[in-house]
Amino acid sequence: MKSLTSALLNRVVIAVPYLWLLIFFLVPFFIVFKISLSQPAIAMPPYTPTFDLSEGLSGLWAGLSEMSFSNYLWLTEDALYINSYLSSLWIAGVSTVLTLLVGYPMAYAMARAPENLRPILLMLVILPFWTSFLIRVYAWIGILKTEGLLNQFLLFIGIIDQPLVILNTSTAIYIGIVYSYLPFMVLPLYATLEKMDQSLIEAAQDLGCPPLSSFWKITFPLSLPGVVAGCMLVFIPAVGEFVIPDLLGGSRTLMIGKTLWNEFFANRDWPVSSAVAIVLLLILVVPIVFFQRAQARSQEKGA
Repeated sequence: MKSLTSALLNRVVIAVPYLWLLIFFLVPFFIVFKISLSQPAIAMPPYTPTFDLSEGLSGLWAGLSEMSFSNYLWLTEDALYINSYLSSLWIAGVSTVLTLLVGYPMAYAMARAPENLRPILLMLVILPFWTSFLIRVYAWIGILKTEGLLNQFLLFIGIIDQPLVILNTSTAIYIGIVYSYLPFMVLPLYATLEKMDQSLIEAAQDLGCPPLSSFWKITFPLSLPGVVAGCMLVFIPAVGEFVIPDLLGGSRTLMIGKTLWNEFFANRDWPVSSAVAIVLLLILVVPIVFFQRAQARSQEKGA
């Protein structure tokens, strides 16, 4: 009886995350995919449903026979969408590298700090989350604008003779993304570095290995799981970012998040905007799936 109860509890525990994914990921995904196969219409909602489930199996079969991927073909014919995807991937990639360069020394210093100071440093990293994301991005407008705090400080210390134009440029977007997503990079790196066995570094130093060489041969390879996790946590949301490029990048910034917003709210073309969202999701999910499979195979070979 106990074994039957424990087996049932194990199945329930395993089923909970799958049920969560079904309700909050797969169901919305199929709803958006269904809209992407529809045609725009002057109505509410502004599209003609492809599948009419109220008519039963006959309506479902009629919808399947009339299914069209014209919205997806439209994305390949208009250079706006292709350029938006490429620009988003480039900006997200550069921002991820910059976030890693800033976050790794911070995480390393936190992991090497005295144990009584680590909780305080960890709290300081999490502290920005206590303030609204939108307010924090708006604050950067006051810092980066021509008469903002940064230009006033640089003029005061004499580094520049005239204000720099930073706001409404790609530089402002990089600054905003690095600042906003820095905790997502620091936290997994800190978790990995904090658990690392320090005796390996001591053994390398005893054998005459220089500090920089021991870092690249021991510390960095052992921290790669944290690096990969941090990069994914930064890159994935940065690709679809809308608030930062809209407020800091200006109207000329081309990113898929802004393009998606314009199609959905300004043009009210829900089918095309749904197709944009589906393609964006596939661009992000497919490489992650292949990476996880490759990592699992490498672990099996190592075992």
